[in-house]
Amino acid sequence: MTKPQKLLWLALIGLAIFLFWWRLPASLEQVEIQGQTMGTYYVVKLVVTNADEIDADAIKLKIDERLIDLNRSMSTYDPESELSRFNQQSSTDAVVISNQLAFVLDEAIRLGELTDGALDVTVGPLVNLWGFGPEGRPEQVPSAEQISDARRRIGLDKIELSGGGLRKFNDDVYVDLSAIAKGYGVDEISDLVTRLGFDNSMVDIGGELRVKGHNRNRKSWRVAIEKPVTTERAVQQIVEVSNLGMATSGDYRNYFEQDGQRFSHTIDPASAKPIAHKLVSVTVLHPSSMTADGIATALMVMGDEQGLAWAESIELPVYMIIKTDDGFAAKYTQSMAQYLVQ
Repeated sequence: MTKPQKLLWLALIGLAIFLFWWRLPASLEQVEIQGQTMGTYYVVKLVVTNADEIDADAIKLKIDERLIDLNRSMSTYDPESELSRFNQQSSTDAVVISNQLAFVLDEAIRLGELTDGALDVTVGPLVNLWGFGPEGRPEQVPSAEQISDARRRIGLDKIELSGGGLRKFNDDVYVDLSAIAKGYGVDEISDLVTRLGFDNSMVDIGGELRVKGHNRNRKSWRVAIEKPVTTERAVQQIVEVSNLGMATSGDYRNYFEQDGQRFSHTIDPASAKPIAHKLVSVTVLHPSSMTADGIATALMVMGDEQGLAWAESIELPVYMIIKTDDGFAAKYTQSMAQYLVQ
């Protein structure tokens, strides 16, 4: 290539770069939509070029319709939901269920097997017994006899999901998807706003998240991992993510105390009791918020030593906060380090 040709080529490249940046909007804006679902809040953030051109009310209507549909399918607080009707029936025959309920159950069963039972969506009788389900808190700590009776009803071997539908092998089996359904809701709303034409978004349902693309500053989204204290809202760590789901499980807000002892809402299926170790918060990153949600619960059950080793074995980005005599300590997997903002 001759010198004049090189100069012409460089000039054309420079012009192309100039035109590219010139065509970009000077700044981006953010539309925020809020509401209530699943007993908590939701926030959807959409990055747009002109917020005045966005019909936020119409988008919120579509979001609410989808979330109402999910609740009608999977809520254990709604006695008429698809899942509640299955729990209430005494028949052990297979029941045809919706595709979305089957999808979530299939992932819950897969994660239950993957975590050797640490995630168990049949643990509902124990959750209710200890007062963290729709039935409310008991007046006293359950007796050994009550715990033994509830244990008889739990286990993934008590249900079967197949082409014929969902069946239970005991008539009093109770399925509770609260450890994974919220994450599924996040995934569904994230995909919904993408179908509506928004490639850059953040969806947050009660602290479970999924982000796509970039924020209004054209950078990866920055999300806070909360410090596990009940006296204030404080930041433990900032993570920078894009095109990922993020879920946090912790026992520092949902618990009760009796006779000086603290009882976590996270139930260990193996012991049939609330967890008693010092792991207080787990954050998991995964392309699916649903999967991250389920794994975060499983890791809370495992505890920091077993849980961290398990997460390292599958190269999963995980951040843990452990209670110490002096406050809190953090542990995280090697694959999480790249997302932490120093």
